Amino acid sequence: MEWKLRSRTLELGRRTLVMGVVNITPDSFSDGGSFLDPEAAVSHALGLLDEGADLLDLGAESTRPGSQAASPRAVSSDEELARLLPVLEGILSARPDAVVSIDTYKAETARSALAAGAEIVNDVSGFCWDPALPGVCADSGCGVVLMHARGLPREWAAQPQLASDELLAMVRAGLETSVETATVAGIASESIVLDPGYGFGKRGEENFALLARQAELLALGRPLLAGVSRKSFLGRALAPLYEGKTAPVEARETASLAALAASILHGASMVRVHHVRAAVEAALVADALANQQTG
Repeated sequence: MEWKLRSRTLELGRRTLVMGVVNITPDSFSDGGSFLDPEAAVSHALGLLDEGADLLDLGAESTRPGSQAASPRAVSSDEELARLLPVLEGILSARPDAVVSIDTYKAETARSALAAGAEIVNDVSGFCWDPALPGVCADSGCGVVLMHARGLPREWAAQPQLASDELLAMVRAGLETSVETATVAGIASESIVLDPGYGFGKRGEENFALLARQAELLALGRPLLAGVSRKSFLGRALAPLYEGKTAPVEARETASLAALAASILHGASMVRVHHVRAAVEAALVADALANQQTG
């Protein structure tokens, strides 16, 4: 498939594309505060491109579990843009051909970032948290990643566990609604990629149940992006190595690669990662195996 972006297209399906994460936040679960300085963020982003990232995803508001995203206490669009725009402009000044995605659910943030050269809007709410965002994306002709999130970040810790069938039905229905919202707004089908939303309102083992059945979401007719890098469900799986406690974020890289390979073998065309070089290598191996299975 070809993924239609704002000013170009990307081929999906021939090999897995790797999206490198650049968190321009003080409080992201993984590397919050590490790249809040614009120069540090630009340097990090360029390094990810040098390691083989096909595209970058810039985020300036944390949507970690328990955050105030989509609440009256959320980071304002003005603050989000103050963090984002210098980094976006720095990247495109150094690498004019770089493909940059903006991780935001806010229409005003997306509008300004797209005008500054971003190609993609990656909305963790799947067009559920800001009703003005679909129109902004339609007007620009940008690519969109529509992710499934079960409720709001501050609600996730109290949500009941779901059985596998119920979980998959919920995710599928939510993504179908997101696609319908996009279509009604005038967004072309070929501009849409879907993300199951690992960790976003899915608790512990639910994420493994979703990963095991991820390929069933291909029935929605759009390519899939998987974002499993460093997620807490991987840390919990490593608990036997850490005296029964969740492994710290910095100890989840190998587990992230294992889950990444699984996501590719279960139908992902793109993966969102923090450590690019290792992900590129793992994706090449997973792709080689997937090609044997489908060839």
